[in-house]
Amino acid sequence: MPPRTDDPSESRTLAVLVDNEPGVLARVVGLFSARGYNIESLTVAETDSAQHASRITIVTSGQPVILDQIKAQLERIVSVRRVIDVTRDPAGVERELALIKVRGAGANRIEALRLSEIFRAKVIDTTLESFIFELTGPSSKINSFIELMRPLGLVEVSRTGVLSIHRGAETA
Repeated sequence: MPPRTDDPSESRTLAVLVDNEPGVLARVVGLFSARGYNIESLTVAETDSAQHASRITIVTSGQPVILDQIKAQLERIVSVRRVIDVTRDPAGVERELALIKVRGAGANRIEALRLSEIFRAKVIDTTLESFIFELTGPSSKINSFIELMRPLGLVEVSRTGVLSIHRGAETA
C-alpha cells in the first residue's frame, strides 16, 4: 500500500546497535539516501570494544508508514544487531550537547548571562568580547536558547546531534 500523502510528517529518533566493522555506517546511511530521506542528526560511537559494538543514533522525519518501513529495513542489514525507536519508547531518554558562542557588551552581555542561568548553560570560555556556553538537554531547549541569543550577538553554534539511552538497569 503506498503511503498516504495527507499523513503528517513526524520526527523519529532511532538507535541502531551495530557490529563495529568497516562499511556498516555507509550501509545504514545508504538506506536513507537511496530512499531520498534526510538525516537531521547522526551520531556514531563505539559503545563496547570487547563486543565490537557501536551505536548509531539517527534523527529523521517523514510519514509514519515510511519511517516504520525504514526501521524494518534497517533491521534486515546483516551488521545491525537491533533498532530501537527511542521516540516511541517510554524508557528512552534523548539529549544533545551544544557549544554556543555569543558576542556581547553592556546590557546584551548581562542579558546573555542571565539567560544562561535560566537555561543552566555553563560558561566554558569568556573574553572581554564574547562567551562560549555549553548547554545540554532536549533539542527543543537548545533551539530555544539559540533563538534567544540571536538578538544578543549569536556568533557560532556547534552541536553534537542527539544521543539516546534507556532508563533503568537494563541495557538496550
